[in-house]
Amino acid sequence: MLSYRPGDTFAHRLDPRSKLLVQFGLAVAVVAHPTVPWLAGATVLGLLAAATARLSPLAVVRSYRVVLVVLALAPLLAGVTLGPPWFRVDPALRSARLVARVVPVLFVSAAYLRSTPVRETRAAVQRLVPGKAGQLLGVGTALVVRLFPVVLVDVREIRDAIRARGGERRPPWERARLLVVRSLERTLARSDRLGVALRARCFAWNPTLPPLAFARADYPVLALGLALALSPVLTRF
Repeated sequence: MLSYRPGDTFAHRLDPRSKLLVQFGLAVAVVAHPTVPWLAGATVLGLLAAATARLSPLAVVRSYRVVLVVLALAPLLAGVTLGPPWFRVDPALRSARLVARVVPVLFVSAAYLRSTPVRETRAAVQRLVPGKAGQLLGVGTALVVRLFPVVLVDVREIRDAIRARGGERRPPWERARLLVVRSLERTLARSDRLGVALRARCFAWNPTLPPLAFARADYPVLALGLALALSPVLTRF
């Protein structure tokens, strides 16, 4: 699972707000322009973003393998018909082009996760969204980023424990039930411990967050993100 690692790469030196703008702009661009040239350019941008964080494309694929497998099934399901010819190519290609929009966004988000501390993400969110809404969104984002990898580790441990106890001989639905129930139990227990830990540490809704400032390298990135976000309007002129 991808998570923050300290480093001195180009992506690490960028302000989190500029990186968030690029993610937002890329998502807008690929949704507004689901054409092959735009998808090719977005894919190149996603690979460049991963390279700026010194993140291997194979590591991104491995981390998002479940998401990518689900996305890969969409064109197959779109092409299946209930009668002759049983599989239609045009709907499958159309679905594949739509699904491909997600891949570059995943690469950019992976570079963001690897190069941005959770505290800086929370600081960026609370500066972009003022008031209590920003504080709530910042806290929620920080907790999700911190806890989601831990929850995935718990699920893998429970799955391995089921296999070690001969679970492979049980029916699939029973294994699924055990995995879901045990995972929920452990997740709820973690949430209870988290609540106690937050109260013990005098959790504050508005703590002193790390200062954020745009550097010289941020301005081209901000311009790129803004251009991507405004691309549906700019391409009309």
